[in-house]
Amino acid sequence: MNANPVRGALSAAFACLLVGGSFTANSLLGDYPYAGGLFLRYGLAFLLLLPLLPAGSLTAVRALAARQWTRLLLLAALGMVGFNTAVLAAERTAEPAVPGVLVGCAPVVVAVLVPLLAGRRPSRAVLHGALLVAAGAFTVQGWGRTDAMGLVFSVGALVGEVGFAVLAVPVLRPLGPVLLSAVVCALAAVESAVVGLVAVGAAGGTWLRPPDTTEALALGWMAVVVTVVGFVCWYAGVQRIGAERATLFSGLIPVAAAGTAPLVGAGTYGVPQAVGSALVAAGVALGAGLLGARGAGSPPSPAAPESAPVRAARTDDRRG
Repeated sequence: MNANPVRGALSAAFACLLVGGSFTANSLLGDYPYAGGLFLRYGLAFLLLLPLLPAGSLTAVRALAARQWTRLLLLAALGMVGFNTAVLAAERTAEPAVPGVLVGCAPVVVAVLVPLLAGRRPSRAVLHGALLVAAGAFTVQGWGRTDAMGLVFSVGALVGEVGFAVLAVPVLRPLGPVLLSAVVCALAAVESAVVGLVAVGAAGGTWLRPPDTTEALALGWMAVVVTVVGFVCWYAGVQRIGAERATLFSGLIPVAAAGTAPLVGAGTYGVPQAVGSALVAAGVALGAGLLGARGAGSPPSPAAPESAPVRAARTDDRRG
């Protein structure tokens, strides 16, 4: 791997480690209105991203076509608001491991879906690596008890995780990681407010209230570290190594969660977690090309000017 893919891999890995380590902060928001929490998190993240926007950002946003705006709206709705809502709904009747295992299958889905959408065959190395990552995520978390609705919402969380990566591919090139993060955070904040007003406010409930000190610190961490830093690093990784390889690093999310849980007395790190972590590491190394195996049908470097993902993005731009 040359320097550009290495930076991409490190960016994607860092972003996923931040998400995995954020579960402690998220657990402190159990009593805060959910839609209101998402509204504050994404709204604050948008405001923090504004000073970081590159020159010409307004022009780039104005140049977006209707098809691209549709993708952005779906990205915010499915990959951000929908994903978080599905996980919350799943955990009402399912143990947390159930949505965790389903989301751990995202690398396999993305490894197949992205190449097909770009008109090429899936890479055997990436697909095999994704299967190892999914197996590692399952080993780390195990399988919990659930009912039918818990399983349905867990599948919904998987759809949201896949959408967060796949829907961004055609709009990442014209916007870049920082501007894309800012736009989807703004859209997700608006969508969260709509959900709160319709689902909670219309029923006479309170969807937004001033957070207490603990909730404010947790929301600040989620907005600044997980969203601003995490999103920019994630999309920088996708830009450099492609969605297929970047999504492999989502296997680090349960690994990071398992590794940090003992620090707050929320779990233990034993043999299953160690074995699962090793499987995730092997899958990432294989799929990301760290072992030197690319396999038939492996996509060219995302940095190449005529790579398939770039051609797909250009085609999408022309279709508008």
